[in-house]
Amino acid sequence: MDRPDFYRFHQGSKTLPFADAEYETRLTGLRAAMAARGVDACLLTSMQCVAYYSGFLYCAFGRPYGMVVTATDAVTFGAGIDAAQPWRRAYGDTITYTDWRRHNYWRAILSVTGPGCTIGYEADHMTLAQKALLDDVLCPAATVDMAPATMRQRMHKSDAEIALIRAGAQVADVGGYAVREAVRAGTREIDVAMAGRDAMELEIAKRFPDAEYRDTWVWFQSGINTDGAHNPVTARVLARGDILSLNTFPMISGYYTALERTMFVETVDPASLTIWEANVAAHEHGMRLLRPGARCADITESINAFFAERGLLQYRSFGYGHSFGVLSHYYGREAGLELREDIDTVLAPGMVISMEPMLTIPEGQPGAGGYREHDILIITEDGAENITGYPYGPDFNVV
Repeated sequence: MDRPDFYRFHQGSKTLPFADAEYETRLTGLRAAMAARGVDACLLTSMQCVAYYSGFLYCAFGRPYGMVVTATDAVTFGAGIDAAQPWRRAYGDTITYTDWRRHNYWRAILSVTGPGCTIGYEADHMTLAQKALLDDVLCPAATVDMAPATMRQRMHKSDAEIALIRAGAQVADVGGYAVREAVRAGTREIDVAMAGRDAMELEIAKRFPDAEYRDTWVWFQSGINTDGAHNPVTARVLARGDILSLNTFPMISGYYTALERTMFVETVDPASLTIWEANVAAHEHGMRLLRPGARCADITESINAFFAERGLLQYRSFGYGHSFGVLSHYYGREAGLELREDIDTVLAPGMVISMEPMLTIPEGQPGAGGYREHDILIITEDGAENITGYPYGPDFNVV
């Protein structure tokens, strides 16, 4: 039986997170970066880049996906199991590859790139096995790592992106209030988390009726489970006096936003209150530093000094903030825009960044637990706009 290695399956109408002009602007920027590096065709394979340049957020399930951008074409590549869904959710053309023969994915890509050209790729995403296939099937004259250039482009948000991120921050607040309403002694972490997640998904569906709904989640931690920022939800039962971490994470068309707050059940002891207030003060200090022209490393050092003066720096567990956009807990990261000692990036208008200091006091010490506040700020021409509305601090978050 003669069956195709790949084909085009286009049905339905396209529904994208942004207008066509937004994607054309992004592709123009990528093509300029390609031309500067002598790249004929750029193969994007990460979820974040495929989504950024096409709108399509793929679900791999062990299969390869990608997008090829040339001087004239933008083509996404999806597996047959997804039928025409990738085309409906992607800007430009889409080719579907079959699994009748191994490595049809690469044959489909070759149909667009042709052999022997200079190929751009994402070195921080492609595995050694897939890179070997790229070299074997495409026979490139040369390969160029385009991941740093794409990251730098994604760090600077368009007006359309900022509008979506702003809506996401508002949805995160909705989840936060739902979590607060569900908190009480005797309730399990999982029950509180589900209340926040359900509220956010309903809010997203109301605001974005044409979107795909996936990946919105809540990490709600209590007691010892607050010691790490990314600790999963459990069935631990809340008790009076417990420290809590509220973390709501709405996802809208691949765009991530977050709200994170320290809370206590019914009462907070004096030692914990002292640590909490110090972290809140560091949070406010840090937000004042987020301005155009400020260097990430300098902001970090200033907050380090703030904690050191109070004898708390040894309890800091990670950097103080990061960029927002097309990212999630399982894909994407704009590592060049993080508040860490080794990041020299200078803040500029159009960047979106969090301020999120965290202190973890070990078990057995007064005030044990993890303390974290998190707001999202848009860097403007003359300062920063905080788009997080949910209150922080003891006055509102002793529940």
